[in-house]
Parts: sequence; structure tokens; C-alpha cells
Amino acid sequence: MKNKSPLNMSTRHFHDDVHGHFAWMRQEAPIYKAKLTRWADAYLITRYDDVVDALKDPRIVKNPANAKPKTGKRSGIWMPKMFETLQNNMLNSDEPDHRRLRNLVHKAFTPRMITGLEPQIQQIADQLLDRALTEKEFDLIEAFALPLPINVIAEMIGIPQADRASFFKLTTSIIVTPTPFNMVKAIPSISRYLKYIQKLAEKRRADPQDDLMTALVQAQDGDDRFTDEEVQAMAFLLLVAGHETTVNLIANGALALMTHPDQMAQLRADPALMDGAVEELLRYDGPLQTTEYSYASEDITLHDVTIPQGAQIFPALMSANRDEQAFVNADELDITRTPNRHMAFGHGIHYCLGAPLARMEGQIAFNTLLDRAPDLRLNTSVENIRYRTVPMLRRLDALPVVV
Repeated sequence: MKNKSPLNMSTRHFHDDVHGHFAWMRQEAPIYKAKLTRWADAYLITRYDDVVDALKDPRIVKNPANAKPKTGKRSGIWMPKMFETLQNNMLNSDEPDHRRLRNLVHKAFTPRMITGLEPQIQQIADQLLDRALTEKEFDLIEAFALPLPINVIAEMIGIPQADRASFFKLTTSIIVTPTPFNMVKAIPSISRYLKYIQKLAEKRRADPQDDLMTALVQAQDGDDRFTDEEVQAMAFLLLVAGHETTVNLIANGALALMTHPDQMAQLRADPALMDGAVEELLRYDGPLQTTEYSYASEDITLHDVTIPQGAQIFPALMSANRDEQAFVNADELDITRTPNRHMAFGHGIHYCLGAPLARMEGQIAFNTLLDRAPDLRLNTSVENIRYRTVPMLRRLDALPVVV
């Protein structure tokens, strides 16, 4: 494969063969200047060791205010002020702000809370399959992979059942390819979202419940608390990170198993392999192509390529997970692979806080699916499978199955 002109991460050409493109980059251009959209460039870091180093490098920051270009032009793409409110979370912050926010989140998002969700996750999974399996053919994403994590995170946060359908539609319309047009188009949805979360937070302050929203508004570290804007941003982060990535884990993982029937049969025969299988599915075709936005706080030279101060940088988690120098037979699915130091949840201070929840949801989802749908198989050719063209995400358009 030869890539003479910059690949555009918002095109079907890139998403339909992302593993092929990343393999070429690792071999020929490990620091690759791609097009994020027609209007914005980004530097992709593609080799495993380089990705690990980048995620620990203090020169690579999350807050664009800490990486102003020498030209004086603003880093990143333009976004409405309301969008910036949603960006005010620990994923997009640097030290010491990141440590402050993470400490507060730890007060609310506890291991006990996550473990306590297991019976509810199993119940939701069973209910969804009760409905789905009344049909011989269905879209696994629409019927199972999407509603499972959405309902789990809504249950966690405390979104009332009556509000969930409209609320999910609202948040989905905010997760868009970052172009100026899409940003402007999303403004009404952002406004409604902010008002809804503010109202829910006020309700929980006045009448605390056993949910994450109550925990967020009550979280305290000494004299420190979340501001109203930080509660709004944190709830949005949990919704996006807590459902979008898990949807992709379940859907991509199910596709990988269906296209590797020997691996699926092995897992079905020995459910004790499930923990390791989930790790391998995360490595093989995980939910994210890259991390969220990062920026160069100074000129950085890697592999004879200078990334200028202020430039956008994307450590490519998906590419690192297929690096032949880090994994034996990296392009093969092996549910017994060990060790498996994949990068699906990132690395360093921004390692995914929700990783234990995602693992639990994945384990329950695959166990339930394999147990209750013994004849599960793909209901189309692999050539017909398509992915959404949103940068950073590895999201299937649909996953038609037959049971």
C-alpha cells in the first residue's frame, strides 16, 4: 500500500481499511501527518513503544491552551463556547487540574459502585436478548450492543426511565465529526443537554438518590467540589466514554468472533477463557482508533519528523495493538493470548477510569450472547460491513446477524 497524499481520517477510504493503513504507517511513516478533516491536520503516532512514550510525555498535553502555536493561531478546530463547556473534564485537562478532577471522580465512581452494577447489567442483557431473540434475524448493534451500555450508564447516572429515549437521541446528536458545520448544527442539542443535566443535578442536591449524579454533586476532596460546569462535563464524559466505547467493544468483538468460528467455539466450550478473550477482543479490533485530542506544547521530533508546537497529535491505540514488534502474530485473533499488554484503554495518567466497568459489561454481554444464541452468525458477507467515518472511533454502521 502506498499513501503519497495525506490520508483523511473522516473518509470511508480510511475507515474501511484502517488496519491496512496503520500497518503501512508503522513500516514506512511511524509519525504520519494525516488529515483529521478537510480543515485540520493531525500527527498520528503508530508504533507501540512510541505510543506508550507519547502517553507519558509531558510535552504532549490535553488542554490546547497549554500548546499555543508559535504563530499565535489557536490550536485545534473552532468549536462553540457551549462545546468548550463539555470539554472541561479530566480527559481534556493536564496536571494539576487533571489530578484534582480525577480525585473528585474517584470519590463518586468507586469500585464498590461498579461491582454493585453486575446484577443490573445481567438483567438488562437478558431483557434485551429476550426481545431480540423473538426474531430470527436482527441488527446486533440496534438490538443489543447499543442499548446495553446506554441503559447501564443511564442507570448509573440516574437518568429516569421516561427520559432515556429522548436523552440518548440528544447525546448522539452531539457526538459528530468535528467540522464547523457539524459544530454549529449541534448547538441546540448541546443547549438542551446542559439544561437537562443542570436540572438533574439540582434535583439530586435537594433530594439525594443512590446514583452517580448524587455522588458527583456530593463529591468532596477537602474543601474542593465540582463546579456546575464540571458536573455537566463529567456527566457527558461518562455518557460518551461509558457507552460509545462499550458499544464498539461488544459489536467489534462479536464480529471478530463470528469471523473466527474456531475461536468462538473454543470460548463457548470453555467460558473460563472469557476474561482473557475480552482482553484479546479489545486488542484485536478495539473501540477506539486513537486517543482523544492531544497537542504538542513544544516542537517534538520523532523518527526525523518534527511535530510543531501547537499541532494536534493522536497516539494510535489501534495501531499499537497490531504492532508486530509488540505482539506475536499481531493480526491473528487468539483468545488465549498471554501476556496481552494492549493499549485499548490508554496508558499513564489518562488511563481509562471506566476500564473495570467496560470489562464487566463485555464479559456479561459475550457470555450471555454465546449462551443464549448458540447458532449466532453473520447475516451478510464481510465485504458488506461498513464503519462510521467519525475520527478516533471504530464504530460499525450495523451488524446484521442470524440466530
